[in-house]
Amino acid sequence: MAVKIKVFTFNLRVVSESDGINIFYNRKERILGTIANHSPELIGFQEVNDEMREWLKDSLSAQYELVGCGRNDNYRGESVLIAYKKNVFDAISYETFWLSAFPAVSGSRFYGTDQSVCPRTCVVVRLKHREAENVFSFYNTHLDHKGAEARLLGASQIMQRISMSPEKFILTGDMNALTGSPEIELLRTSLRGRGVKELTEDINVTFHGFGKANHPGKIDYIFTDMQADKIDCKVVEDAGVDGVYISDHNPVYAELIAQ
Repeated sequence: MAVKIKVFTFNLRVVSESDGINIFYNRKERILGTIANHSPELIGFQEVNDEMREWLKDSLSAQYELVGCGRNDNYRGESVLIAYKKNVFDAISYETFWLSAFPAVSGSRFYGTDQSVCPRTCVVVRLKHREAENVFSFYNTHLDHKGAEARLLGASQIMQRISMSPEKFILTGDMNALTGSPEIELLRTSLRGRGVKELTEDINVTFHGFGKANHPGKIDYIFTDMQADKIDCKVVEDAGVDGVYISDHNPVYAELIAQ
C-alpha cells in the first residue's frame, strides 16, 4: 500500500546569547507550534545542544520518538536528531556515525583537512511505515560550516553508505553549501541509477539570519529516491512575531510516498 508522509528538515539554531531577542528560549513555543501545525511524520533536526535535546524529548514524547546523540567524544554536545511518529512507524535499527575516516569513533573528524574544530555526524534510522510494505532509511546531517573539502568528504561518505543498501532513502540536512557547489552536485548526481531527486531544487532561500542576512541563500536540502515531486516541497514562511523568528533558518518540508 502506498502512503503519503511529510518530512521536515529543521535547523533549530543552538542557544546563543548573541541572538538577543531571538535566543532559543524566546523561540521555543514557536518551534513547537510549527511542528504541531504541520504535524510531519518525520523530522530531521540540526543544531540541537544537550539542553535542547532533553527539551525536545520531553515536549514531543507523546507523539514522537527521537534518536541521536551529541557529536563530542563523550556523546554530549551539539547533535543532529531524527524524530519519527511512533504510532506511524516501526523502527528497525538506528545509528549515529561520525563524518571522518573513523566513523565509529566518537568525536572524530577529517583530520588534515580544512574542517573546523567541530566534529560532524549523521544519524540514520531504518523505518517501516505500518501501512506500507517496504523498509526505508532516513538520514539526517549537518555538514561543516568552514571547510569545503570537509563538506565534500562528508557528502561522499554519506552517499557511499546509502549506495551500500538497496532500500529507498531520505536525506535531510543543513549542508552549509549553496546550489551548484561540488558537495551539492555530488549529493544530486552520485547515485544516478537510483533516480535521486533534490526535492528542494526550486527553493531559493532557507537561511535568513533572523531576517537580517545580507546574502540569504539555500543551505537546507531534502534528497530522496522515493516517489515524490519537488512541487510538493515548501518552505515554512516566517516573517517573525514581534521580532521573534522560529529560527535563523526556515524549516522546509516535502511530501513523499512510502510503499
